[in-house]
Amino acid sequence: MAERGGKLVRRGEEFLDDVAQRSRESMGTRLRRLAHTFVPIVQSALAAALAWFVATRLIGHPQPFFAPIAAVLSLGVSLGQRLRRSVELVVGVALGVLVAELLIGLIGRGAWQVGLVVLLAMSVAVLTGGGPLLVNQGAASAILVVALVPTTDTAAATTSRFVDALVGGAIGLLVNAILLPINPVIVARRAANRVLLELAGVLDDLADALSRQDRDAAAAALGRARQIEQSFGEFREALAAGTEIARIAPVRWRKRGHLTSYVDAVDHLDHAVRNVRVLARRAIVLTRVGETVPPELPAAVRRLGEAVRSLRNELAKDEEPRASRRALVDAARIATAMVGSLGFSGHVIVAQVRSTSHDLLLATGLDRRDVDEILAASELPSPSDPSEPGPDADPGGREPGAD
Repeated sequence: MAERGGKLVRRGEEFLDDVAQRSRESMGTRLRRLAHTFVPIVQSALAAALAWFVATRLIGHPQPFFAPIAAVLSLGVSLGQRLRRSVELVVGVALGVLVAELLIGLIGRGAWQVGLVVLLAMSVAVLTGGGPLLVNQGAASAILVVALVPTTDTAAATTSRFVDALVGGAIGLLVNAILLPINPVIVARRAANRVLLELAGVLDDLADALSRQDRDAAAAALGRARQIEQSFGEFREALAAGTEIARIAPVRWRKRGHLTSYVDAVDHLDHAVRNVRVLARRAIVLTRVGETVPPELPAAVRRLGEAVRSLRNELAKDEEPRASRRALVDAARIATAMVGSLGFSGHVIVAQVRSTSHDLLLATGLDRRDVDEILAASELPSPSDPSEPGPDADPGGREPGAD
């Protein structure tokens, strides 16, 4: 009995330790998320405070609740194309308020009145050429006016809410572009780091799988490589947002040069990711048929992963990517040196290592002619068009079976 009680106590202690560990990890994740979103939070707080101050102290409106609402909404859209979407949202809010204000005094308040106001507000938004965001915000603002605004308001109060919406939206745009713009390089760097670190991890997994001739590990690496696509979409969106910020925010103009390094690299990195997926598929075939794997083959793949990590660090620091270029040339040289001792799948993997090296050398800022010369000087055949998918890919640029 005592032994059983002791086991229960130990299990309870283990359970509590596990819960405590998960709680610590969860809090750490939450703090990192807060750190990443702290600037947008401060932007929203500042915009709301300024909108209220301007509407009450400078314009003289006693209860300008639409001003801080419009200010926060204009900053709450996603990063990509933030300026255009913010303007669209502000116009939608103002139009919805205006339509509702003009009608509520005439038709009163009720179920059919709400439906009519929403119908007219959305129709006006569509007729002005607005997208889904403008149309939806117009409807939401109209509903808010019908639900909250007294029907006994004067004409001055009616127009004041329309003005408040415009003022709040304008202040939100001012905060975003002038007073406290987000650092575009930080936005791009965080997104790029996720892509590059994951790509390097995939290459490490493939090197291990080739060393052990482990088909399951190669298949897992392919699955991991396919997941990069989502991060890559976020990377492109971050670049679009960063480019917009660097264009409209004078205090961020000096970041344009650093940001350009990421913009110039993105397409080449996309090609490299596709080539690595093809490499992973061929690694699965190689391990299935049992081809000979000389140690140089996984070494070349591992060196490619080291190059990706170096590129990530050098892009982040805005340094000349010398270390990543050396590692890329090493990877291609190691792979090519053993061509005569490989089977068909091994030759395909070597081709993908060379193609990936070519793409990543372009991502370091070299032009195509310089990359071709570097590879030729290393006695490496250069791919005729590194933007094309590898020999194991389908005509659409995706590896076979990439569903």
